Amino acid sequence: MVGHDIIVIGASAGGVEALTKLVRDLPASLPAAIFIVLHLPVTAMSAMPQILNRAGKLKAIELKDKQLIKHGYIYVAPPNYHLLLRRGYIRLSQGPKENNHRPAIDPLFRTAARAYADRVVGVILSGTLDDGSAGLLAVKSRGGLAVVQNPKDALFSGMPANAIKHVENVDYVLPLSEIAAVLVELAGEEVLGREDEPVSAEMEMECDAAEFDMSIMDSDDNPGVLSNLGCPSCGGTLWEQTNGNLLRFRCRIGHAWSEDSLHAQQGEALEEALWTALRALEESASLSRRMAKRARERNQERMALNYENQAGETQERAKVIRDVLLKNKGNGPIADEGVG
Repeated sequence: MVGHDIIVIGASAGGVEALTKLVRDLPASLPAAIFIVLHLPVTAMSAMPQILNRAGKLKAIELKDKQLIKHGYIYVAPPNYHLLLRRGYIRLSQGPKENNHRPAIDPLFRTAARAYADRVVGVILSGTLDDGSAGLLAVKSRGGLAVVQNPKDALFSGMPANAIKHVENVDYVLPLSEIAAVLVELAGEEVLGREDEPVSAEMEMECDAAEFDMSIMDSDDNPGVLSNLGCPSCGGTLWEQTNGNLLRFRCRIGHAWSEDSLHAQQGEALEEALWTALRALEESASLSRRMAKRARERNQERMALNYENQAGETQERAKVIRDVLLKNKGNGPIADEGVG
């Protein structure tokens, strides 16, 4: 008998605490393999396998590319690598970031759905924005099940709330304390086993893009509609895709964005541009003042006045940008309201 024995879990902010509590309640005899993506900075050192080993009875292990999949183990994505599933083994990839993350949740869920169909259970825990929503849609499209932490129970409600918003018929919305028991029950529940059913061309393309397949990048057959937006990561044109009511974007080389993640990244890019402009204007004003001083030392009064006027005008422009930045900083961080 085959059950729901492929459990894929995505978490972000608040995820360490959530994962620790979840793993603590899982039995050593669980007839399933667990795969975890926790958003991490590219340069971070992850201690999650050690944390999970101390917390629970299942063994969490450091991953290697092409590692065989076995029941009773927890596989945690390492920093700067997507964790992808093939039938029977794991791939680690430094393919294009999704939602500005590597590892990202969507590639894990999507490749699990492609390889294991209705054997997959996708779990979304605490986090901000909406990485994981597209992956959970892929899991459901192949007959898998969706489990989402109740947003009211999560430290950060954005990811769970967005999963519920974008994925029709989420199978379970539960407080964290009840998720482990459901996973145990589902692991022992017999499934049809639909792995050999055909996969959509779009899912194949997106799975291959995460593995840095050059044929995808060389292809002119991009899914979706050409938009007038540029990719924040590389500047390339984005193609717009719609999955249910979830709007997504992907560029030629594979960077992928949900609408909320794209909006957030554009905001960061705008702030960086404003700081760069402020620095350039301040430097220009400083140079104009120095040139005015040198001109006055040479008794070139008219030239000195011109430089001083230029410095004043430049300083005024800098003040406008500085006021915008200060206003932003004064507002403080935006509270997580479950829609990010």
